[in-house]
Amino acid sequence: MIFLVIMCLIMFLISLIFIMISFSISKKSFMDREKCSPFECGFDPKSLARIPFSLHFFLITMIFLIFDVEIALIFPLISTFKMVNITNWWMINSFFIIMLLIGLYHEWNQNMLNWTN
Repeated sequence: MIFLVIMCLIMFLISLIFIMISFSISKKSFMDREKCSPFECGFDPKSLARIPFSLHFFLITMIFLIFDVEIALIFPLISTFKMVNITNWWMINSFFIIMLLIGLYHEWNQNMLNWTN
């Protein structure tokens, strides 16, 4: 019984030493105002919240999300190639890819893909 108590105490001390060592190693040695402040889309978060916001950040985010969801929908279609009728598979994939190409053409036509307007 005493042996277990001593072992628990030793384990507690070893873990406490490791916690103190990791805390002292991970502490930032140089406190810079710019490095400690959060970065929000290129804007200073401590400034006024009602300043005009460039809509282009929002548009790029929406385009990224659309194409990210596209990849998530295409992967299962690849794995179902051998399980379904080949004609139906080609029709579904062709429709899906044509819709994405139409969307990409529309974004390109509206100059949403250009960073500078």
